[in-house]
Amino acid sequence: MTYPTPLEMLLRFSQRHPDKPFLHQPVNRTLRITTWGQAEQNARKIATGLVSLGLKKGDKVAIVAKNSSEWFINDWAIMMAGMISVPIYATAGEATLRYILEHSEAKAVFVGKLDDKAAAQSVLDGQIPVIAYPYDTISAQHQWSQWLEQYEPMEHIYAPTLDETMSIVYTSGSTGNPKGVVLTYRNYASASDAHSKSFKVTGEDRLISYLPLAHITERGVIEGPGLYGGASFYFVESLDTFVDDLKVARPTLFVSVPRLWTRFQTGVFEKLPAKKLTKILRIPVLGGLIARKIRKGLGIDSARLYGSGSAPISPSILQWYRTIGIDICEGWGMSETTGLSCTNMPFRADLIGTIGLPCACVEMKLSDEGEILIRGDAVFKQYYKNVEATEASFVEGWFRTGDKAQLLSNGAFKIIGRVKEEFKTGKGKYVAPVPIESALASNPDIEQICVMGSGRKQPVAVVVLAEHLIHGDRELLRPGLKETLDQVNAQLESHQKLDCLIVASDQWTIENEFLTPTLKIRRNLLEDRYNKIAQAAESSAVIWEDEVSVH
Repeated sequence: MTYPTPLEMLLRFSQRHPDKPFLHQPVNRTLRITTWGQAEQNARKIATGLVSLGLKKGDKVAIVAKNSSEWFINDWAIMMAGMISVPIYATAGEATLRYILEHSEAKAVFVGKLDDKAAAQSVLDGQIPVIAYPYDTISAQHQWSQWLEQYEPMEHIYAPTLDETMSIVYTSGSTGNPKGVVLTYRNYASASDAHSKSFKVTGEDRLISYLPLAHITERGVIEGPGLYGGASFYFVESLDTFVDDLKVARPTLFVSVPRLWTRFQTGVFEKLPAKKLTKILRIPVLGGLIARKIRKGLGIDSARLYGSGSAPISPSILQWYRTIGIDICEGWGMSETTGLSCTNMPFRADLIGTIGLPCACVEMKLSDEGEILIRGDAVFKQYYKNVEATEASFVEGWFRTGDKAQLLSNGAFKIIGRVKEEFKTGKGKYVAPVPIESALASNPDIEQICVMGSGRKQPVAVVVLAEHLIHGDRELLRPGLKETLDQVNAQLESHQKLDCLIVASDQWTIENEFLTPTLKIRRNLLEDRYNKIAQAAESSAVIWEDEVSVH
C-alpha cells in the first residue's frame, strides 16, 4: 500500500490553514502558540541549520529532550534535511547516552529540557555539534532561537520514499544494551494513517504529549495519528504543573501507561478511601456527580477516548475506572511494530483482560509455542548494525515478539507473559509471572509488583506500596495484604502459589534503574536485588524487606 509521509501531511495542513493554532507550549505558565504555518517554516529553518553544519543526507541526528513543541518541529526538520532521527530518553544515564550516540554514529545532537543535566553535560563534550532548545539546559555551541533568526527556510525540502529509513528508535534496554530499531517512512506512515482513522482524529481534537517521545508509544500513537488527523497538540511544562496543564489542554484523546493510571487512582483514594468511594458511586445521581467531579479533577473530563499501553494493566484497575465513567482501551505494541498493533478499541467491556484485536496495519498469529508472531507495513525489517539479532527475530517473514498469548474464540489476544520471563521453580515447574502480578494489582494499596522464584520451591512476590502508604502502620496494612495474597493463591495451580509477599523498603524508579524509561520493571535487576531476601523469607507471610533476616 501507499501512504502520505509525515512531511506531506504537515504541508497539507499548513497550506490548508497556515494560521490555525497547532502547537501549544507552556513557558513560565504562559501558553506559547505555534500555528501550522509557523511550524512548517520553523522546521525548514532548522533543516537549513543542519545542512550549514556540513551534515549530509542519511546522517544521524540525535534528540535528547523532554517533550516540547520544539521536539516535534525538530523531528520534521531532520526529515526535511533528508537525515535520520535518533531519539534518546531525557532520563538516559551516562553509559546509555554514550552507547547510543556512538552506536548510531550521530553527527549532531539537539538537547532540550532535562530533569538532570549531569549525564548530558558529561557525554556531550563538544565532539559533535550540540544545538540547545530555548530552555534551561546544558551549554551548547548552537542555539535553536538563533537558528530561527539566522537561517532562511529551506526552499527545496527532501521528499523521502516510503522505504527509506526515517528514524532509529532504541529500545529501553530492560536487559543489556538497547537495540536500534530501524523504522522506515512506510512503518511510521502506515501506523499513523491506520490509527488516525481508527481513532477518528479530526482538526477539532486536542492531544497532550507528555509520555517520552523517545518511546514509540508517544510518537506512534500521539504525534503521528494527531498529525495525520490535523489535531492540535499541547505540552506539559513540568511534572509539578502536569495536572494544571492537563486542565488547560482538556484533551479529547488521552493515553497513559499502567503506572500512571495506578497513580491517578491512588490520588483519588488519598482524598476518598476506596471502600467509602465505592459506596458513594452506587448511589443514584450522587454517584454520577462524584464520578464527573473525579474526571474533572484529573483533567480528563473532555476525553472521548482513553488508552493504556507500554505494559500490562490489571483488569481490576480497568474495572474500577469504569465506575467513574472512564473506559480505558488497553493496547499492545512494540518499538519493532511502530507502537500500537492490537487494541480493545472501540472499547468492549467483555474484552477487559485482553489486548483486543489486531490493528489495520498488521497481521497477528500465534506460533505453536503460543508466541505472538506479527507482520505488516508497520513492522520493522532490521536492527541497526545487528544482523544476528535481526535474523533471530524473524521466522518465514513473521517477527517473533517474545510475548506469549492466548487467542480467544472472539478473536481477541490475551497476553500471558514473556517467553523469556517464565522461570523454573526448585520443583522443576515453570511459572509465568505476569498473570500473577496482574491479580495482585487488584489491591489498590500495591503500586509495583515483581513475582520471582527461580530455583525456589515456590514463587514469591515483591511489592512496592502506594507512595502515601510506604511509611504507614504495618500492622494496619498487613491484614489487607494477607487477604490479597490468600485470594490470589486460591486462583493458582499448586506450583504457582506464592510462598509469601515481601514489601520493598524503597520505590522502584528510573533513577535507581529498577524501571526502564517507559516505566517497565527491570526483572533481572530486581531479582538480583531481592534474591537473597526471597530465599530467606518465611512461608505464608506478609513481611517487610527489613524484617527478613539475611545471612
